[in-house]
Amino acid sequence: MASSDANPGAMPPGDGSVPPGKPMTVGHHIVDKGAEMMQSLKPIKKMSQHVCTFAIYSHDMTRQIQTHHYVTRLNQDFLQCAVYDSDDSSARLIGVEYIISGGIFESLSPEEQKLWHSHAHEIKSGLWVNPRVPEMVVRPELENLAKTYGKFWCTWQTDRGDKLPMGPPALMMSPQELDLGIVKLDLVKKRDDKYNISTDALKTARAELPAPERINPQADYWKQNGKGFAIDVESTEMKKITAFP
Repeated sequence: MASSDANPGAMPPGDGSVPPGKPMTVGHHIVDKGAEMMQSLKPIKKMSQHVCTFAIYSHDMTRQIQTHHYVTRLNQDFLQCAVYDSDDSSARLIGVEYIISGGIFESLSPEEQKLWHSHAHEIKSGLWVNPRVPEMVVRPELENLAKTYGKFWCTWQTDRGDKLPMGPPALMMSPQELDLGIVKLDLVKKRDDKYNISTDALKTARAELPAPERINPQADYWKQNGKGFAIDVESTEMKKITAFP
């Protein structure tokens, strides 16, 4: 059956830079503009931040990608992010990340905690940035984020050339300070050059940023156990009868 760690197989033609399909027509543009004027689009308008960072596949940590998170804050302890492969208008939606406070993380079962990653290193190392926003503006936010945990599912593995979202989602991990968790220098340089920033300078500036007193070892599971997670899809009998209350 399908697996997040398997070759996706046959795909439609194209170079993969855009999904396969015919160009937009005037009619499509009219419908979209009309709907945009008449509908509230409230969930979209609640997205208040753009974050550029990096992520690593849990099942294959040799694969690292640059990601663009568009963040919605539902309360002080919970954020949700639509994740794209770029910040262009034609960017592809490649996944979703949920971010929770340390307090909520501690309430989860140990099995659930294995699917989450910590953010402390990602923040303090300068890898997590809010493009074009002054560091002094985002510093209070960074102090809070350094104590959070995230669960990121990638639904479209564009880095391997998938022209469509293929197969099951893949669990993603955050950058860390050792071994395969270290982000490749060429990826960082490409990002830094685009936004005219220095990750090394940000790391220095964030040296005094308070770190969590403790990072739960159930998070970043691979660091303690040397194992990641792949999602396999299996056929199963459908539940056709609802249990009587």
